[in-house]
Amino acid sequence: MAVLKVKFTKTKRDKLAQILWILNWVSVVSGIILFSLGLFLKIEIKKRSEVMAKGDINSVPNMLISVGVIACIINFLGGKICYDCSDANKFSRWKLVMLPYIVCTFCFTFSILVGALMCYTMRNELEESLYLGLRDAIKFYKDTDIPGRCFLKKTVDLLQIGFRCCGNNGFRDWFEIQWVSPRYLNMASKEVLDRLKSNVDGKFLVDGVPFSCCNPSSPRPCIQYQLTNNSAHYNYDFLTEELNIWTKGCREALLDYYTGIMRSIGIAALLIWLFELSVLIGVRYLQTAMKNVLLLGDLEGESDGWLLENSFVETAKYNISIIKNLGKANQISTVSGINDPNINVQNTDCDKTNITTKSIPAAR
Repeated sequence: MAVLKVKFTKTKRDKLAQILWILNWVSVVSGIILFSLGLFLKIEIKKRSEVMAKGDINSVPNMLISVGVIACIINFLGGKICYDCSDANKFSRWKLVMLPYIVCTFCFTFSILVGALMCYTMRNELEESLYLGLRDAIKFYKDTDIPGRCFLKKTVDLLQIGFRCCGNNGFRDWFEIQWVSPRYLNMASKEVLDRLKSNVDGKFLVDGVPFSCCNPSSPRPCIQYQLTNNSAHYNYDFLTEELNIWTKGCREALLDYYTGIMRSIGIAALLIWLFELSVLIGVRYLQTAMKNVLLLGDLEGESDGWLLENSFVETAKYNISIIKNLGKANQISTVSGINDPNINVQNTDCDKTNITTKSIPAAR
């Protein structure tokens, strides 16, 4: 029994073909939108690549870009097919192409759904990438004289100013690393030498942060050093001075930023998926209705259209049987040479098998 069977007159078939022709051109635009969203996300990730560890975070934008390009190609072809389907004589040219086209479109539509879901599942990978990338960027903040790292200081400073954040998890991350370059340390100073000797690794550690952590909305001049020493500053309590420096970590700030972008892209991709799915259903109805018209031979008469010719269970069983038969055919082809009557198999011992070919008399 056919699933969701609908009866179509010639007028309804013509209107459906015209509507699908228009919708396929709209789908070309949606493919361009998908491509643009993927390209935008890729550029945004590229902008912060210096504070991200290498990983699979580009899989989502690459997926969206690929699906967008495929959408333009498939829907352009679909528009041509639907335009010709308004004439039964022209449809005969596409009769053999329609079913493979629908199968390919179904796979492509499923890929859009996968891309939309990936926008919501890559948060963990992005968080790990940001954590490792920011950790290394802060670690090499002082290396302004080393090639390959000389721009990290500027990158981190602009990041902290732009996203109003400080450190990786928070401002205390700067207490655990030496972020002041040795070239700016006075080695003749007793205070500097004492700090270097007091650390096991010989690092110059201070309870201070770079200037980019300062909050310009603070009513007092920014306090960068001895942040946790209340007695070092007049009328100061580091637990209540929330406006002095940014307290949010850059990992959290960047994660919120990218999560917002991916959530918006995911919603757009889901809407495009629903739209493409509706177009696919319409094309399936048009294909089955036109196919039945040719079978009946009455081009002006009514015809039935459906999503599936049989029930879901019967269709699944039929497809599974096809897959099994293909597997058996491959097995038979691999051993067909052994069953050839012109080949004689002689076992000379337990470990060796000699294969000899019988002589075939020449044709007279």
